[in-house]
Formats: sequence, C-alpha cells, structure tokens
Amino acid sequence: MEPVTHILTGACLSRTGLNRRAAYTTLAMAIAAELPDIDTLWSLRGSVAGFQHHRGITHTFVGIPFEAALVVAAIYGLHRWRTARAQRLISPPHDAQDDHVPAAHPLTAAPVRWGLLYLFTLLALLSHLLLDYTNNYGIRPFFPFNPHWYAASIVFIFDPLIFLLLLAAFVLPAIFGLVGSEVGARRQPFRGRSLAIAALLSIVVLWTFRAVEHNRAVQLAQAQSVAVPSESSSTPPPDSQNASAPDAAAPSEPRQIYLTPQRVLASPDPLNPFHWSATMDYGPFYQLAEIDTRSGSVSAAYHTLLKPSRSAAVLAAEASPLGRAFIDWSPMPLVVASLPEPGAPRVVTFRDPRFMGGWLREHSTSPLTATVELDSDNHVIDQAMDGPVQQKPDR
Repeated sequence: MEPVTHILTGACLSRTGLNRRAAYTTLAMAIAAELPDIDTLWSLRGSVAGFQHHRGITHTFVGIPFEAALVVAAIYGLHRWRTARAQRLISPPHDAQDDHVPAAHPLTAAPVRWGLLYLFTLLALLSHLLLDYTNNYGIRPFFPFNPHWYAASIVFIFDPLIFLLLLAAFVLPAIFGLVGSEVGARRQPFRGRSLAIAALLSIVVLWTFRAVEHNRAVQLAQAQSVAVPSESSSTPPPDSQNASAPDAAAPSEPRQIYLTPQRVLASPDPLNPFHWSATMDYGPFYQLAEIDTRSGSVSAAYHTLLKPSRSAAVLAAEASPLGRAFIDWSPMPLVVASLPEPGAPRVVTFRDPRFMGGWLREHSTSPLTATVELDSDNHVIDQAMDGPVQQKPDR
C-alpha cells in the first residue's frame, strides 16, 4: 500500500488503547508501520536494484524483529534526550538565594515500558506486511528460507475507502477536541479510541467482502472456455478399384477442441469492488477479460497474449539478474524477444499480465515492464526497469 495508509494504520492501531499502556506508542507504531518501505533506498542504485530488493528482507518475519529494535532504540535515545533536557530546565542555578525547586511534570501521559513498546512496534510492522499482502503485488514473508511470493489481490495499492476511514479516525478526534476546548470541556489525554476501533473493524469487513468477490471472480473466469481448431485429419484417397464404392471413406471434418484455464488471477479495481480484471492461462496463451461479479458477466476476451517460443535469446535474458528477479516475482510472466536485425541488439521484454488489464490497458506502456538487451552472442548488454537503462552487468 502507499505510505500514508501505512502510517495512518499504525496510528489507529495505537489509538485502540495501546497508547495508554506504554509511552511513545503512537510515535513508534506510526514509524514502524511504514519502516519496511525503507528498501526503496535501493532505488538510489538504479531502478533494477530497486526492483530486485523491493519488498525484500524488510518485509519478512526474519527482518521485522530487527526493525522493531531499531525503532525502539531510536525512541529510547529521544527519551534520554528529553529527560536530560527536562532536568536541566528544573535544576536551580548554583547561585540561587532560595531553596525553591520547580515541580517536575511527567514527560509522558503513559508509563514508560520498553518491553511493551517493542511488542506494539512489532504489531505495527506486521500490519505493514498484512496491508501489502492484500494487494496484487504481493510479499515474500518467509524469505530467505522460502522465496515464494504471496498475494491476496483483494485491494488496489491505494484504496480510497480504506484511506478515508483511517484519515477520519485520525483527524476527527482532534476536531472534536478543539470544539470541546471552546466550550470548556476537560482535555482528554487519550482520544479517538472508539473511532480507531470502528475504522479498523470496517477495514476488516471491507477485506472480507472483497475476498468473497475476488473468489467469485476467479470462479467465473475458471468456468470460461476457448474453442481451438485441431489439426484436420483426412483418410488417404481411395484407390481406383474401390473409388466408386458407396461406403468409401470421406475426408473427416476438423474438430473443435475446447481449452479451459489452467490458472486464473483476478486483480482488483481501485474503486469498484464488483469489477475485476482477470488473466487466464490457457497453456499456449494468456487471455485478459473484465468480470462483473454483481451481474456474473465475463466480457469477451479483448486481448490474447501468445506465449513465445523459448528461444536462446529468451533463455539468456531470463538468466540475467533482472530476468531472474522478474521470473521469481511474476506468477504469469510474458517474455517476448524482438526480431534480430543486423548490427542491432535484441531486446527481450518482460511484462506481467496482471498489470495490463482494466484501466491500465489505456496506458501505452504497462507498468512494471523490464527490458534486457542482448548482443549477437546473447550476452547481456544492458538492463532496464520501467525506463532508461540503469545497470550494465559485468561480462
């Protein structure tokens, strides 16, 4: 999911009552809920490195305990600094003529409990993994022991309804508090618990509803079939002795073979929970279709993607660093090699049909497209991810 949704999720989790149990909970959980996306810093080395490490070790069960420790350590340093600053402010000067010492105010409304804060930080980090799991890009939470990608594919990377629910739960308590202060109401140190719980429960209900619709979309797609003509077969021509026989065998008519999907993936629409973009794997080709689960209709496949032959150029591109990362991530990779031209490198393009349907088909180039350039000997010259060349591997 996009960063603001992650941060708001961490803040709302804290306001369910956890912020009353340990100091700095809201700060820690808001930071931790977005911290796994620190792997975007790999993009400083180029888009290829960014893609290879995106949702990598920072999005795993192995990595999040260390991330939680990092957040708590940083907040511990902040707490030590605040404590030292408060002591300097309340300490009387050495030449003071009276013995009056100003009373120290508590630094935090909740008690300082570092063990609980660490557990709450882990919870916020797990919320990041859960949110990323719900979209169709997926995560690999068991990496490096299991590199398999998992994706629920029930919400888009940005869901407006989820965003508005979290934003309302975060902002409305402050507005209500401002109104209360104007009428003389006592300020509450912890506000917004009911709204936070309501928002999070509403998101769970939305996920459940979308999961049901996603399952229905997959079932509708699996019920489709495509007619493919078989090779026509005919009997040998009759010889001259029985050519006039009435029971001479006539050439057989070509038969139709019906293929059913071997695998189906359904991707969500950003706004409409009843609209899904389906990718159906028929074996020799992919087909894209739009599905309306409310009416149970499946549009005629508007795009057929033939799977190319496994040429030497394709195999060489798949063996490149970018090719290996793409094949590992995409459940239905579409790899196409350009035709060879004298003096020109061959370009092998990697695309994912999940990001070629729905409203994305209106774009001239589908997102998350990788290209690998090869010389005449099928050696990798350049690699690029969604743009200009970023990396030149050593040969």
